[in-house]
Amino acid sequence: MAKLGICAAFLAAIVGASSASDARAADVAPIKAPPASATTPRPCTDPSDFVTTNCQLTWEGITVFGIIDTGFGWQSHGAPFDTRSAVAASYLIQKQNRSAIWTLAPNALSNSTIGIKGTRPIGEDFSFVFDLDAGFDPYSLRFSNGPGSIAANAGVPQNLQSAYSDSSRAGQWYNGQGYVGVSSPTYGTLTLFRQNSLTLDAVFDYDPFGASYGFSAIGFQGITCGGGNTENCRHSTSLKYKVHFLNHFRAAALWQFGGYDENNASNGAYQFQLGGDIPIRGNDVLSIDAIYSHVKDSVSLALAPGANNAFGTPIAPFLPQALTATISDNTAAMLVARYTTKSLKLYAGYEYIRYEPPSNPQAAFTDIAGNFLCQGCDAFNNTNINNAAFGMNGLGNKTFQVMWAGAKYSVTDDLDVIGAYYHYIQDSFFGTAATGPAFCSSSEHPQCAGTFDAISTAVDWRFAPKWDTYVGVMFTQVNGGLGFGFFEHSNVATTAGLRFRF
Repeated sequence: MAKLGICAAFLAAIVGASSASDARAADVAPIKAPPASATTPRPCTDPSDFVTTNCQLTWEGITVFGIIDTGFGWQSHGAPFDTRSAVAASYLIQKQNRSAIWTLAPNALSNSTIGIKGTRPIGEDFSFVFDLDAGFDPYSLRFSNGPGSIAANAGVPQNLQSAYSDSSRAGQWYNGQGYVGVSSPTYGTLTLFRQNSLTLDAVFDYDPFGASYGFSAIGFQGITCGGGNTENCRHSTSLKYKVHFLNHFRAAALWQFGGYDENNASNGAYQFQLGGDIPIRGNDVLSIDAIYSHVKDSVSLALAPGANNAFGTPIAPFLPQALTATISDNTAAMLVARYTTKSLKLYAGYEYIRYEPPSNPQAAFTDIAGNFLCQGCDAFNNTNINNAAFGMNGLGNKTFQVMWAGAKYSVTDDLDVIGAYYHYIQDSFFGTAATGPAFCSSSEHPQCAGTFDAISTAVDWRFAPKWDTYVGVMFTQVNGGLGFGFFEHSNVATTAGLRFRF
């Protein structure tokens, strides 16, 4: 944690010294530096100006920004609202989802966030850049803490559990990003400390719903952005480089150089990206990116299932479940595309993920939310570590495929209609030491082949410069091994919300 303290001190020093007029997003390197008049935000003059116009809370190159996303919804098979969880509501079908419910539904279209960012020119075309932000629940104002929401449900019978979900947001005051760096329109952008993975950046750019929790399967779960596990969607001690070249092309790389002790969810990771924005005809643009990822000793938190029947469904008395960390080495390849016209954007994406035994099996460690986990602890600890989920004890390595397609159509400048379809495929990796690998496709074992499907649609109306309201619905269902331990195998989540962005 010492490195994070250095990060905070360095960030504070830069914030205090910043005097730039450019408040662009710090981790994107523009091809050419636009004129200052085009990038200088208009500062707010009074509270009314802040609420009713597109002014920004900016001074001397430092900008305070945020999102407040509130909502209400109905779920056909849901679970009670959880203020700790980043997603807060069970928009997606999960193991604990069980009955129809009306519920508070925050952060459905985007995570509520508060942050500060800025730039400071340091000579020639170089600038210092920084960004610090955190996600929160707008009703309780608690920092988002996915792992903490799982830990809070450990020991709770499954039929009484809330809408918990794992996440890279683990209650930190920097649970979004917290980085400093140097940016140049010629040489690119180099940033240090807590940052989005390259795959998370790609999901924001290539998911029709921009990784929303209420309408995007890949936004809710984070399997895709983490290269296999959602806790790896962000890395607390990392080095990231992005550069544009030959006018239309870009390259990027990320290296996580710390481990669990530095508030990471793995003992190392690296990613490489190559892509571009290619003019097709007129103003139409085809954007394509390919990303390769490898994560070492990646952590996925869940509650180990209690007693299940032959179909993988929990049976009474719904025994309490232990907080379990599954450790694995994950390798992934992602290919994403977007076609942009004047009023229509078409999206498509595919990711192949392979889970293998961890390089360094763990006996005990503290996860990113501060939960101590150990293997073979006393019965009162209620935690466990699984190093043998893949490629051991007769099991094979797991392969997982994620694919999606969708569209966003701008009916007017202020009204969008969005739709998307998401599909997962898990290959069977079930077997025993005696018989070897054996194919299965039922819900009796989590190692059986299985599928997941989600379809969603929403309408988003921006009725004022900083305000929009939306309404939409998402249907999700699981089959086979992906439905192991579920009370129900499908959910319909209808959500309406109001969002304020500044």
